[in-house]
Amino acid sequence: MNGENAASGRGITESIAKDFFEWGVHGITMGNHTWDNKEIFDFIDDEPRMVRPANFPPGTPGLGHTVIKANGKELAIINLQGRTFLPPIDCPFRKSDEIIDQLRKKHKCILVDFHAEATSEKIAMGWHLDGRASIVVGTHTHVQSNDDTILPGGTAYLTDAGMVGPKEGILGMEREAVLRKFKTQLPVRFQVDNGKWQLHGLFVQLDDATGKAKKMEKIRMLEDDWIMD
Repeated sequence: MNGENAASGRGITESIAKDFFEWGVHGITMGNHTWDNKEIFDFIDDEPRMVRPANFPPGTPGLGHTVIKANGKELAIINLQGRTFLPPIDCPFRKSDEIIDQLRKKHKCILVDFHAEATSEKIAMGWHLDGRASIVVGTHTHVQSNDDTILPGGTAYLTDAGMVGPKEGILGMEREAVLRKFKTQLPVRFQVDNGKWQLHGLFVQLDDATGKAKKMEKIRMLEDDWIMD
């Protein structure tokens, strides 16, 4: 799961990360808000199940890729960040080549979380990694896209997985504050909305022998539709 907005939209804390792992999450990816909560510097180097964008400059704390092991399976996870409409950063395409060439020597199943703003950059990454990554899924824009597809080389692709959070806000934040910002251009303090929740994600079935995607399905659940046991 992507956790870069987990702490009220601004980074992640160690206690939140621990909650996620206790709930059954096996790996956490991050993004451009990785460093928003300073507490991350206290634990990111000691948490091998969490990755931040691999194309951050050399010497950045944390890992850019890792291998998750669970239920007798292994999944290599790579986190990358786009450069279009985001702060300057190393090339995600060259970095993806470098890491995947290394990982594919031992691992068939590889997930890439491409945290990027521009739809075109995400689609380009999907085609760039087709046949080399098992899954290329975009994050950052918070709205689930409707272009889920298995590319010719066997890579499952989705431009954006969507968000988990309040449905009735604006990208999870209270509507009135966001509207005031757009209408006045004055500084505004954003707060997480307390309305009904939504959960978005992606399910992909992989071929263990080849790492290619066999089936994919978007996940979209609204609070009123949840079945609570």
